[in-house]
Amino acid sequence: MDIKKYLLAALLLLGTAPSWAQFSRLGKDVEYQGTVQATAGSGDSAPFWFTNNRYGLGTTERNSALLRASIGRAAEADSARKWRIGYGLDLVGAVNHDSPIVIQQLFADFQYKALRLSVGQKERPMEMKNQRLSSGGLTMGIGARPIPQVRLELPDFWVIPRTKGWLALKAHIAYGMYTDNGWQDDFTSGTSNLRTHNSLFHSKAGFLRIGNTEKFPLTLTGGLEMLAQFAGEAWNLEDREDHSDPNFSSHQKLPHGIKSFWHALIPGGNDTNDGDYSNAEGNQLGSWHIRLDYHGKGWGASLYAEHFFEDHSQMFWQYPWKDMLYGGEVRLPRNPIVTTLLYEHLRTTDQSGPVYHDATSTFPGEVFGIDNYYNHHIYGGWQHAGYAMGSPLLISPVYNSDGKIAFKHNRVKANHFGIEGQPHNDVAYRILYTHQKSWGTYSTPLPDPAKADYLMAEVTYSPHQIKGLSIAAAYGQNWGKLLGTSKGAMLTVGYTGWINKTKK
Repeated sequence: MDIKKYLLAALLLLGTAPSWAQFSRLGKDVEYQGTVQATAGSGDSAPFWFTNNRYGLGTTERNSALLRASIGRAAEADSARKWRIGYGLDLVGAVNHDSPIVIQQLFADFQYKALRLSVGQKERPMEMKNQRLSSGGLTMGIGARPIPQVRLELPDFWVIPRTKGWLALKAHIAYGMYTDNGWQDDFTSGTSNLRTHNSLFHSKAGFLRIGNTEKFPLTLTGGLEMLAQFAGEAWNLEDREDHSDPNFSSHQKLPHGIKSFWHALIPGGNDTNDGDYSNAEGNQLGSWHIRLDYHGKGWGASLYAEHFFEDHSQMFWQYPWKDMLYGGEVRLPRNPIVTTLLYEHLRTTDQSGPVYHDATSTFPGEVFGIDNYYNHHIYGGWQHAGYAMGSPLLISPVYNSDGKIAFKHNRVKANHFGIEGQPHNDVAYRILYTHQKSWGTYSTPLPDPAKADYLMAEVTYSPHQIKGLSIAAAYGQNWGKLLGTSKGAMLTVGYTGWINKTKK
């Protein structure tokens, strides 16, 4: 993957920008939304599925409320044009959340034909998963607050020329910056726990789809997703125990030059506290994805898998791929009972095994074990403002009571079920249920597996008499030793409208 090609493409994209006269359409097809949400409950924390997979707008507090207002225009509104322009602003006021005022989204999209330059903070969907029913992606999910970034992408599958529609490509490359300095300071306040400021973010992915649904009902999609956290500034950083440096300071300004950006793109270099045993610079991780879809007449079915890795031992086949997320989904013909059924099984207990050993002069053999998913010796964990950037089932740091930015339950097994339906034109529902077990981590194992069950049942009423209005009522419950027992109710009232909507 050549960064020069991406930079050249971005320059060409900007150099061929549309004339200002074309911007007159930006006041058309503008969508506005308003949402009021209140949650009340009892127990140890808010129900799990009230807190997680909400782009960081959930909270562990049992009682909370938020007011949300957004306005924006999708680039897809210009689907008939070569140039497509979109933008969005999304503001949230909250009670009993980590911040009373949140800029959730602020972005602008500039797209020429299939290629898009996206600048800003934007909620982005998971790759190849059901956004409403899935438990979450392993590398990049929908649980954490969006990260401001500059992203060059093929946002939709682009049919490769001369393949007669049988091959299509989707890809992106992005750089951004974390915005959780204040949260980290507050969360670790009064402790000597590790914290960082101004960390940078990098992501890249490529997916190839094989199949032409006009000729054959099966499609196969697969690809690679890789992300990194790098640069910034760290406090309470420790030198490695096997390489004590008397001049090492616990406050370090981490590398932040062109080489660091390159090492994020192509893993390389080393970290500040690696000592004699250099590792790739920054927090590097990723996933392999594969998905098989059957497109029937009025119905469909899918099988998919995601394999997570944190180093080359699991990126390729140096060790068996035991840790996976497996899923299956069935989309039924229109009926008043069930429209979609989903099942997922997650396992993260292997992590290349319980032994790690760097090569030394006395024992030259290397054993790459104890991958310690989502945890990192500089950046604490794969999180943003307390919430996992991957699967919430590895239990986000926001649940920690000791101020440690770490994942204490990354060796888990889980079975997850999702179901939704529309018994009436004005009424829809969804149900999520998850059962999981945690063995803690290799460094801090649990004497016995901690179990947990999470349930959420939600009904949404969208009266056809008042177009744009929706009223959702949800019940949630946790039980088990992992997160304790709790239950609660959530009421959400939303309204969506349009400014200068184009008639079609």
